[in-house]
Amino acid sequence: MIRHCVEESNVDEEMHVVDCSRIRHVTLKAGRIESMSGLVDPASHLNLDYPDHRATTCIIAEKFENGAKVRMDDDGLLFAFVPRSAFAHLGHVDYTQRLTDLIKAVKHNQETGGQKKDRAQ
Repeated sequence: MIRHCVEESNVDEEMHVVDCSRIRHVTLKAGRIESMSGLVDPASHLNLDYPDHRATTCIIAEKFENGAKVRMDDDGLLFAFVPRSAFAHLGHVDYTQRLTDLIKAVKHNQETGGQKKDRAQ
């Protein structure tokens, strides 16, 4: 399962995320970060005009590093909450176009990476 995540240093004493631009997607294994993405895009995660994938709660990790522990108590994962003030009307997001652009970029990187590997051999 992919979850939104923040570093412990980015959570205040009321369990609110301080800097909402510093959220990542992570996967967990045995209470630790197994893998993580880059920082989330505010246009999709903090946008009142795009309700499909808002970051409203985040698990808390010691730090953004593979293998870092996530905070837990007897009931399970601990969560920090994204304050309502972090959200704004940022306009329409064309998710289909973004996905198409992402796929093209990944293919381009794979093609470019493959050419570099061939040259090095």
